[in-house]
Amino acid sequence: MDAREVTPSTASADPNIFEVHNLQQFPVTTPVARAEPEELMLNGVVTPDVTRTVHINALAGGRVVDVRTRLGDEVQKGQLLMSIRSSDLEQAIAQYKNDQSDELLARNALKRAQDLYSHGATALADLETAEDTEKKAEVNVQTDADRIRVLGGDLQRLSPTIEVRSPIAGVIVDQQVAGGEAVKSLDNSQSLFTVADLSRVWVLCDVYENDLSKVALGDVVEVRLNAYPDRAFRGTVGNISQVLDPATRTAKVRVELANAGGLFRPQMFATAKFTSRRTYPRLLLPATAILRLHDKDWVFLRVNERAFRRTEVQGGMLDSHGMQDILAGLKPTDQVVVNALEFSTAVSAD
Repeated sequence: MDAREVTPSTASADPNIFEVHNLQQFPVTTPVARAEPEELMLNGVVTPDVTRTVHINALAGGRVVDVRTRLGDEVQKGQLLMSIRSSDLEQAIAQYKNDQSDELLARNALKRAQDLYSHGATALADLETAEDTEKKAEVNVQTDADRIRVLGGDLQRLSPTIEVRSPIAGVIVDQQVAGGEAVKSLDNSQSLFTVADLSRVWVLCDVYENDLSKVALGDVVEVRLNAYPDRAFRGTVGNISQVLDPATRTAKVRVELANAGGLFRPQMFATAKFTSRRTYPRLLLPATAILRLHDKDWVFLRVNERAFRRTEVQGGMLDSHGMQDILAGLKPTDQVVVNALEFSTAVSAD
């Protein structure tokens, strides 16, 4: 190409204006105006759904005698996780048996009092005292039975050994116990196991406050795992935190999605593309019309029949069709050179 086909304008002192001697060499185009949904790309971390996560602990202190499962194991509802020999339960059973004996004595004493009263051999006050004693003995036995059940014991098979079972089906995502260890009572002990149902999971993303307007509850999210970048999964925005992190100025956004294949594992990294349900007016140009120079985006804007001005614009995302968003710097009626690099090369050659 003859370098003289594009020359700096001599009619203007502006070095960003260039005259074109052969317009046919440099086709022009106008921005395409479209109403399209807003998109936002974010990084995220996979976490279990806390509504499907259970922290398991023993309600009584004691010593671990058997551990049947390990971290990462899949467990079924009701499956035995561990056994604990509990001194708390042992004392509760002893008290229960003692109170049962007292209740039996009180019941027999009441029968005798009733028989004597029916024959006029005892006073009414003595009968009422026997009735009161028997009722109190019944309450004590019932209280002892409730305590045994609360501590994890079985009234049909009284034993100081507590069997800790999983209340849900899922995966053990945390374990804080091993065989032979002492287990403290519930009020000062951390969870022994944490079981999570991973059939549905969350992906937590940090959204800067400037981008919060682009995210709404119910928006569709395309999630890709770093471990499986070629597979896309569909989720929805389930929660947007009402509190910003003061250090990062971000809010947690929760993406909820199914995990039917079990590919999502806690603490995996993921990328999430948020697509708003609302549409926004957008201007798009062919990516070839935008020149990246000195960390800025430029186009060559036609200012008259023979001159173009190098104009800075704010470029956005590039779609799969080679069209790039123009966030600022152009109007829908503006005309720009289709191939900015070729035009810039001609300018440099001159």
